[in-house]
Amino acid sequence: MDPAKLVIEGSLKSFLAEDLGYGDITTDALIGASMKATGHVTCNESCVVAGLEETQILLELVGCTGSPIIKDGRRVGHGAKILRLSGPAGSILKAERTLLNLLSHMSGVATATSDLVQLANKNGAARVRIACTRKTLPGLRYFEKKAVEIGGGDTHRLRLDDAVLIKENHLALAGTITDCVHRARERVSFTKKIEVEVTEPKQAVEAAQARADIILLDNMKPDAIVKTISILQEKGFRDRVILEASGGIRKENLPSYAKTGVDIISVGAITH
Repeated sequence: MDPAKLVIEGSLKSFLAEDLGYGDITTDALIGASMKATGHVTCNESCVVAGLEETQILLELVGCTGSPIIKDGRRVGHGAKILRLSGPAGSILKAERTLLNLLSHMSGVATATSDLVQLANKNGAARVRIACTRKTLPGLRYFEKKAVEIGGGDTHRLRLDDAVLIKENHLALAGTITDCVHRARERVSFTKKIEVEVTEPKQAVEAAQARADIILLDNMKPDAIVKTISILQEKGFRDRVILEASGGIRKENLPSYAKTGVDIISVGAITH
């Protein structure tokens, strides 16, 4: 079996167990074990659909089948039927809420991501990538990150072992930006990129001089980001680094950040 599917199944089993407890006493009391049923999942509002693959696996776990009517990543309107399901009626009822919760949440994340990607493109910043953060709900990271990808966004770091990200707390404990970058370069595999979080132009220059791969401009206003980029260009560092903007960015102010010239805009609200 596909290793990824095994991981997904493990999570889905825990989700079902959380809701089911020792059994669905209502369904067991009212619905005969031999009764069969069919149904559809229908959207109540416009959205980008995500999670159909996972809901199929979930239905298989309870002895039912699911047949997607559309593909993940497609934007649909109110009233669109997206999934057919069939199987023992009791099993459908027992899995219904878990299925709808997961499908709704993943579709919500994918829709929020897609909306920001489109908004960035409308403002002439097609080169900007919209990314999420590690601000995900425990136990749901795989599902939320996949939904971001389906919505056209970048998943950023999936886990702490993906890349080096030197943040203010690291600097408070471990020393200067230069020292931290050099130490990480010595101790971490060459295959891992090194990113540094900064809050002012001076720190951005230090990070670039230390040869960080990525500079995260944290909680900096658009005008401060433009100023920082200008300084990096003057010193010949701009083309050597990837610039990421993060902190306080939402749908309402995204256009002003998209126009600054950064490469990545990461938005925690996507998964909130």
